[in-house]
Amino acid sequence: MGTNQALLVCSGDLRPSANLSCWETQQAMEAKLAQAFAQHGWTIKRAHPYNPEKGHGFIDYQWEGIRVFNSIDPKAPLVVAESVWQYSQHILAGLISHQGPILIVANWDGQFPGLVGALNLTGSLTKAQVPYSFLWSEDFTDDFFQQGLQEWLATGKIVQDESHVRQFNPQDVDSQYAAKAEDLARKIKQEKVIMGVFDEGCMGMFNAIVPDPLLHPLGFFKERLSQSTLYAKMLEIQDEEALPVLTWLQDQGMSFQWGSDEEIELTPRQSLEQAKMYIAALRLAEEFGCGTIGIQYQQGLKDLVAASDLVEGLLNNSHRPPVQGKKQNILFEGEALPHFNEVDECAGIDGYITYQLWRSFGMDGDNTLHDLRYGEDYPVSGEDAFVWVLLISGAAPASHFIDGYAGAQSLRQPPMFFKKGGGTLRGISKPGRIVWSRVYIEDGQLKADLGLGTVPELPLEETERRWALTNPEWPIMHAIFDGVSRDQMMAKHKSNHIQVVYVDDKVDALQMLYAKALVFEQLGIHTFICGC
Repeated sequence: MGTNQALLVCSGDLRPSANLSCWETQQAMEAKLAQAFAQHGWTIKRAHPYNPEKGHGFIDYQWEGIRVFNSIDPKAPLVVAESVWQYSQHILAGLISHQGPILIVANWDGQFPGLVGALNLTGSLTKAQVPYSFLWSEDFTDDFFQQGLQEWLATGKIVQDESHVRQFNPQDVDSQYAAKAEDLARKIKQEKVIMGVFDEGCMGMFNAIVPDPLLHPLGFFKERLSQSTLYAKMLEIQDEEALPVLTWLQDQGMSFQWGSDEEIELTPRQSLEQAKMYIAALRLAEEFGCGTIGIQYQQGLKDLVAASDLVEGLLNNSHRPPVQGKKQNILFEGEALPHFNEVDECAGIDGYITYQLWRSFGMDGDNTLHDLRYGEDYPVSGEDAFVWVLLISGAAPASHFIDGYAGAQSLRQPPMFFKKGGGTLRGISKPGRIVWSRVYIEDGQLKADLGLGTVPELPLEETERRWALTNPEWPIMHAIFDGVSRDQMMAKHKSNHIQVVYVDDKVDALQMLYAKALVFEQLGIHTFICGC
């Protein structure tokens, strides 16, 4: 590439507490990266210094990222090193105008969501049509990383293995499955779907915003709602009305890890506030005719009220605490109100379609997104398999857990991210077959990847170990993706999020995958099948 020096930038969180907590991990990653580059006769130079006043060296504002990139040679080889969750807008403006080769690098470590942040950035760059290369590693000495790095240093790009991907063929769908898929696609286009969007652009997820011109041809339309409206609606709800929500959950066997210290523990007051948010969300969805909603929370509401995570998990569950509307009717009785966590509109499209299609086959359509957080090899049924850790702070329904609500707990969200507290809806996902998917934007159009997977039941000690490596407060799903290796998934997946839904034994799992793909295609989403 004409030089033996690469510039390095790192995008961080917007929350100072997170950047301070993660800075040591970032420093360790950068030191290992420098060693890896040195083995090839290259050096890495930081394009922005450590800030002693802030106590870290992350780019933590969009204006700062623009300033940093204004001082960078636009043709220089550029490395974006990510070991933490990052807000893509901090560096997106600079990356869009950068002319030199770009390499995104993630550390393979579950402690902080560096993999998640890097996948969000690559998905955002894909949507923005910015060329980039992507690598990941535990210690940056393995053959996969070293060979990829050598390729990038020599050519400015890396060609990844996508042999597991093929275009969807509608002729693969059996007629009985195709009929229901076509009926749903026709119904959506004719009757339309309103997506309640409580403020867009959560946590820098540019990849999660679907522009209206791409959304409307599908039959989906946004009702742009403010989180201040949700907060105002919460203030109308009295304690006496919210308490039955918590009582219902306890009667179902769910436990709350309550304490008294508001700063570091989950308290009954925080859970009660979450119950009010749950009621308010349902009432606003009814008022505006929403078929699915997404609450941003992470910016704005996080400074006002307890976390939205318990609320999101309840909304995604068909069996949940009843809430009365203005006419004393039970809102969305016997149904979920599909919620797209962190206002990920791609997941909103997917979650609504999945829920409705599964219900048309008489199955539980409860579904959720998760973060692709981490993973390790583990013996399953006597054979080694790569078992992913899928983890999300909110949105997972108790119907996905072993023992349902009785296997669910609410633990306080980490103070590092959630200063106002609030509990999660935590559980261990039950063993079974799943369909996984992701809707994303590439080349200016909506696309989708789908595949099959298995959720194994690992020993409790192994689950606890994986929780301890990541976030023990959050719901976990162990997942094996059929025919897709770790590196193939990382290379192809265009998001930090992945959508999952269980498949009953009474149907053909592959045909359900094809039926879902057919709905996507009928609506105009270009669809690919991965690993099967």
